[in-house]
Amino acid sequence: MHVMIFGCGFSGTAIAKAFAGGGVRVSGTTRSAEKMEALSRDGIEAFLFDGETLEDRLRESLAGVTHLVQSIAPGKADPLLRLLGEDDAGLLPRLEWIGYLSTVGVYGDHKGAWINEETPCVPVSGRSKERLEAEEGWLAMGERRGVPAAILRLSGIYGPGRNAFCNLEKGTARRLIKKDQVFNRIRVEDIGSAARFLSDHRLGGIYNVTDDRPGPPQDVIVEAARLMGVEPPPEQAFETADLSPMARSFYGENKRVSNAKLKAAGFEFSFPDYPISLAQLWQDERWRG
Repeated sequence: MHVMIFGCGFSGTAIAKAFAGGGVRVSGTTRSAEKMEALSRDGIEAFLFDGETLEDRLRESLAGVTHLVQSIAPGKADPLLRLLGEDDAGLLPRLEWIGYLSTVGVYGDHKGAWINEETPCVPVSGRSKERLEAEEGWLAMGERRGVPAAILRLSGIYGPGRNAFCNLEKGTARRLIKKDQVFNRIRVEDIGSAARFLSDHRLGGIYNVTDDRPGPPQDVIVEAARLMGVEPPPEQAFETADLSPMARSFYGENKRVSNAKLKAAGFEFSFPDYPISLAQLWQDERWRG
């Protein structure tokens, strides 16, 4: 088995670790030489990929790839689909499974209602519209090649080094209050485990990779502060907060995302909700990464 992860960042590295061992060759791409060194330290064979061209070494490596994971945001179009073009069978002759990391943002706003993979997508942001187009492209490629293509729709990602504890320590945590607002989350290790599970079972199609407990974002800050034994930041009305356009757009979508389909397939989450997950990060002293 040769797994190639395009865009081997926070989630991609977790996926790499989930596949590692047992003679599996794990490769990943990044944009900088500095990050290549970090990937190599994690035991990941590193390649440079700028989203524009496939360098010769990377192109040659694709010939042996059996499991392809695409984690790079699309921009105007998916950079990898564009480069593979009609020659994907020539470049990836041994392909057995595709994983594409998408976002629950493709569903748009559902005013706090529960949704699942059958819920119509009404994406609000341009980013989410691009994701939806990329999803369709990867599903079409899987169909054309006769291999399973799994779309992993991810909710808010956190884990070691990226969490409410870190924000509290840095002084950047904010307790924004917006009436009835809820978000789902997903621990990064569960993204890795889900990708491995879907590939091991040769599953394709769309799966929500998200926790069991959608809730108000301020509650996560309060729970993390409680575990740390510090005072949470004061409440602040969302309407008066100084936010970037991207941060504000996240609050424009309100939904409760179900993971029932992935569980029905047999997957078990290691971190099904944020209280369990935060407690583990704190007790194991792994929260800083």
